[in-house]
Amino acid sequence: MINTCVFCKIIARILPASVIAENDQLIVIKDIHPKAPVHYLIIPKVHVADINGLSEVQKDLAGSMLLMAKKLAEDLPEPAFKFLINNGAQAGQMVFHLHAHFLAGARLSEF
Repeated sequence: MINTCVFCKIIARILPASVIAENDQLIVIKDIHPKAPVHYLIIPKVHVADINGLSEVQKDLAGSMLLMAKKLAEDLPEPAFKFLINNGAQAGQMVFHLHAHFLAGARLSEF
């Protein structure tokens, strides 16, 4: 999938990104079009197009994404944040590699 997927290219270090955190399963980068003062993307390193593409074997991946959000929130002055996954084109997904938006530092009810 590296040939066509922008997130796979970032994970492979073919494309640059501002990396915030990383572990064996995930990479967290700054969104290049932020919608809040803090806008990160939590991206699995394995290519899965969307939530519907997750297999039963990959269920820990969803938990890892949530726990990464919790860890990112520890560095915020206020622990409030929004965790958002757009699933499918009609829901606003633009890159078809599963990822979560971590938004913080603003009046989140506006998003």
